[in-house]
Amino acid sequence: QVQLVESGGGLVQAGGSLRLSCVASGSIRSINAMGWYRQAPGKQRELVASLLVSGGRTNYAEPVKGRFTVSRNNAKNTVYLQMDSLKPEDTAVYYCNANFWDDWGRLRDSWGQGTQVTVSS
Repeated sequence: QVQLVESGGGLVQAGGSLRLSCVASGSIRSINAMGWYRQAPGKQRELVASLLVSGGRTNYAEPVKGRFTVSRNNAKNTVYLQMDSLKPEDTAVYYCNANFWDDWGRLRDSWGQGTQVTVSS
């Protein structure tokens, strides 16, 4: 069993900041990549930012480049998303994702339960 637990969402005014955290636990042998996705009402889930655990290469969606920063603590199987200069259009449920090898040698993806981020104008 693998769990991803997100925290840090909330309500913030435009221009403000929030920091999301996601902790992965359970039958994980090693993590290849972790990332953040978001889904706004009536829209499809989209990638926000991702990070390769080995090497630390990052990837950002165009709308968040220069405002969001993804980082990790490998020892704690934790990924963070620092969100600055937030805009109302950033309002969405944010989901953590992990791509990993489990204890049985299987390559898997797992999702967190989501955390709401609301940016008021």
